[in-house]
Amino acid sequence: MANVETRHAVHYEHAETMGTEDLRRHFLVSGLFKDGEVNLVYTHYDRMTVGGALPAGGKVVLDVVDETRTATFLERREMGVVNIGDTGTVSAGGETWTLNNGDVLYLGKGTGAVTFEGGGRYYLASAPAHKEFPARLITVADCVEVKLGDPATSNKRTIRQFIHPLVMESCQLVLGYTTLEDGSVWNTMPCHRHDRRMEAYFYINMDPEARLVHLMGRPEHTRHLMIANEEGALSPPWSLHSGAGTGPYTFIWAMAGDNVDYTDMDHLKPGDLR
Repeated sequence: MANVETRHAVHYEHAETMGTEDLRRHFLVSGLFKDGEVNLVYTHYDRMTVGGALPAGGKVVLDVVDETRTATFLERREMGVVNIGDTGTVSAGGETWTLNNGDVLYLGKGTGAVTFEGGGRYYLASAPAHKEFPARLITVADCVEVKLGDPATSNKRTIRQFIHPLVMESCQLVLGYTTLEDGSVWNTMPCHRHDRRMEAYFYINMDPEARLVHLMGRPEHTRHLMIANEEGALSPPWSLHSGAGTGPYTFIWAMAGDNVDYTDMDHLKPGDLR
């Protein structure tokens, strides 16, 4: 049985009145990984759900989630699974896949119960789906890499696209992760927003004492969250999303909404931000 927290959608006018604790309560994602548990955050932003499954050498199962009112969680959903831990296995629909660190598994609509085993540390991102697509394991070697940024602007990074039109077909879920090069701190800068999709960030591979300043909000009314390792941020369609860390990090990005066009974004210049 999964532990589920529901997050309702927030209007930007409301968000702009919030102090630190309210911003964190509505937009920060934390505490996903607990031994022997599946923990989910069910959002009302395009019904995106993010979570963590930690079998801790044993076995945990994601099956019925009351919040969806369906026979199984994936009855009308698709899901991406990112292994951010040691090698483990995921089983569903009569198949079993071995996931090494960094590998991504796509599970389509109607898959049924999902079992997580071994030493894996599984980050989950799920969105409603209207069509069935076959399950697929996308290894690090299979993804599409995009190099962006420059050391001079402290934003040199490698984007790895997994659940993405250049790699495979999905209904509305798009997922990958971005790693900063040595000496760079800024992700997604210059930043953007996309009014047609929401996005969820999840930050990993950070030192325990490191922190990241995650920028959010409308460009004329920015807000921020201080984020630690294995914490994330929900980004509504009205919000920009960018961040700068005190040390090395990677962030997983997952999107859902009207389309799967990765380049569909409204670009913002640093001078636009207030």
